[in-house]
Amino acid sequence: MAQMTHRERVVAALSHRQPDMVPMDLASTIDSSIVVEGYERLKSHFGVSAQAVLTNRMMRVVDVDERILTSLDIDTRGVFPAGPPDVTIGEDRYRDEWGVERVRPAGSFYYDELRFPLAGEITLADIARYPMPDPHDPIRRKGLKEQVRQVHALDCAAVLNLPSAFVHRTQYLRGFTDWFMDFATDRRLLAALFDAVLEVSLAQCQEILAEVGAEVDVVLASDDLGTQRGLMVSPGDYRELIKPRHARYFQLIHDMTPAKVLFHTCGSVVDILGDMVEIGVDVLHPVQVSARGMDAVKLKAAWGDKLAFWGGIDTQRVLCRGTPDEVRAEVAQRIEELGRDGGYVLGAVHNIQPDVPVENVLAMYGHARVYHPSYAR
Repeated sequence: MAQMTHRERVVAALSHRQPDMVPMDLASTIDSSIVVEGYERLKSHFGVSAQAVLTNRMMRVVDVDERILTSLDIDTRGVFPAGPPDVTIGEDRYRDEWGVERVRPAGSFYYDELRFPLAGEITLADIARYPMPDPHDPIRRKGLKEQVRQVHALDCAAVLNLPSAFVHRTQYLRGFTDWFMDFATDRRLLAALFDAVLEVSLAQCQEILAEVGAEVDVVLASDDLGTQRGLMVSPGDYRELIKPRHARYFQLIHDMTPAKVLFHTCGSVVDILGDMVEIGVDVLHPVQVSARGMDAVKLKAAWGDKLAFWGGIDTQRVLCRGTPDEVRAEVAQRIEELGRDGGYVLGAVHNIQPDVPVENVLAMYGHARVYHPSYAR
C-alpha cells in the first residue's frame, strides 16, 4: 500500500478503510494530552525548553510542542477555541466563566471543585436567572482559521475541540451529590437545568462551527457517562433525560460540519453504544479497556462496522506500571484487536498521567509506528 499523509491516514481509518498504518494521536484533544509534570520530562528528553501552554486548566494538560509531535510522528493536531479568561481569586484558585470555583490543593496535580454555585435548595426561577456565559462572545472564534491552516500545512488531521454539552457543566453547577439526588427527587428541576446549559452550549458550538466546521476533519464532543463498573445513571435514566438532549447536540454538529464526531466518555458505556450510534456518534474515545464490558475484541466484533475507536492503550496499569516491553505488547494487541479494516486511532486511555515514565510513552508511539499487524502481512 502506498504511504499516506497523516491526514489521509486518519480520514481513512475513521471512514473504516484500511490505512497504510494505524494513525496515532497525542494532545489533539483536551482528553488525550499529557499532564504538565509528565510533559516536562518529555520535553527534557527531546531537548525542548519552550514553556508549557495549557489547553485545560482544571486537568492541567498541555498543547504539546510541534517538535515533539513531529519526532513521534503523530498524525493529529488540535484546534482549541478560546474563551473568556478565568478570574483568579487566590493562589491556585480561580473561577471560570460558568461561575464554578476551583482550587488546586497542596501537592495535587489537578484542580478540584470548591464551590458549586447552584448547589442546595434551588428553584426553577434560580436556574432561569442564573448568569450563564455569553455564547456569542467573539473570542470563541478568534484565531480558529489560523489554527486550522497551520494544521493542514503539516498535512495532519485537524481535531476541533467543542464545549461539552451539558452533563459535566450541570454537575459542576449543581454539585455532584445534588445532581444525582435530582434524578430521584426532582427530575423537572434537573431537566430545566439540562436545557438551560444545553442552549448555551449549542449556541457556543454554532459560533465555532460556523467559523471552521467546514474545514476540520474531526470534532471532539465530551460528556462523561461511565464509571469503572457501568453507567453513572441507569440506562433508563440516560434514555429519558440525557439521550434526547445529546441527540440535539450531535445533530447540530452533523448539520454544520462533514467532520467525524469523536465522543469522549470515560468508563463502561457498553450498555448504550447502540444509542450513541443512533444519535450520531462516529468515534468512541477513550475506549477504557479496563472497565466492565469494554473488551476490545468484543467491541470491534459488535460495533466495528458502525463505530471507530480512539485510544485504547491502558493507563490504569500498563502505561504507568508496565515495562516498555509490556507497553509494546499492549500496543501490538490493541492494533490486532481494533485495527483491521480501519476504524482505529491509537493513543492512551485519557490523558497521560504524571506517573507514566517517558520510556513508556516512547515505547507506545515508537512500537505503533513500526508494528506490522497480522492482517496486513
